[in-house]
Amino acid sequence: MKIEEKFKELNEKEEKAFIPFLVAGDPNFEDSKEAFEMLCKYGDIIEIGIPFSDPVADGLTIQKADYRALKSGMTPLKAFELAKYLNEKYPNKPLVFLVYYNIIFKMGEENFVKKAKESGISGLIVPDLPVEESESLYNICKKYGIDLIFLVAPTTTEERLNKILKKASGFIYAVSVTGITGERDKVKEETKNYIKKVKEKTSLPICVGFGISKKEHVEEICKIADGAIVGSAIVKIVEKYTNNYKIENKEKFLEELENFLKSLKDGTKTAIKIKN
Repeated sequence: MKIEEKFKELNEKEEKAFIPFLVAGDPNFEDSKEAFEMLCKYGDIIEIGIPFSDPVADGLTIQKADYRALKSGMTPLKAFELAKYLNEKYPNKPLVFLVYYNIIFKMGEENFVKKAKESGISGLIVPDLPVEESESLYNICKKYGIDLIFLVAPTTTEERLNKILKKASGFIYAVSVTGITGERDKVKEETKNYIKKVKEKTSLPICVGFGISKKEHVEEICKIADGAIVGSAIVKIVEKYTNNYKIENKEKFLEELENFLKSLKDGTKTAIKIKN
């Protein structure tokens, strides 16, 4: 399913988007697949992290998840396999890869995008690819009908923001804080102000990530943005139940994961009620 179609569907239902994230293959391929199926149950758009040895935009929680996934044998080709499985089982859930550029470069831009398309991927987030160097990948994504999703932050200049908005599609990934991913205590006022500023310049949906870790954050963010992206707080549940690259007490793990995901999705619905 296209990302644009999903946002139209959510608008009709008067809901905001909940975008959960996990690292593919954490702590191993099979356990990861089950966790992603739970994400598909409650998430509107699913963000799949392809593990990388040097994830510069990510905090310690996701770095450790990347390490676990790589140690248990996860590869980009297996990430395509996971995406294909999820796309066939949940065709109504747009899938997005969070992938570092080195992986795309090594595979070849066109080859990577073509495989992503064949696997049912709707969008790519490449956190270490600056808009100024994105022309080639941007054109290939356009050719295959995949959204190239750019990140903006409170530090993004007006000039750079305009460059990003010219190329962006799918949605804008608004980083809520300066720095790396990880849980934060509250949503800062400056974050809300800069989201409003970006909204004035584009009709694309704006989804906020980095530091969103509980229902209250989701509610707060979704009063002004079009969706909330949650990563580290979900990854921490995987970490909590992992021992020796396996999920222990699977039933309890899935129950805790489900309750947490449900509360976050509920936050996107209550945000509309609070706003109205």
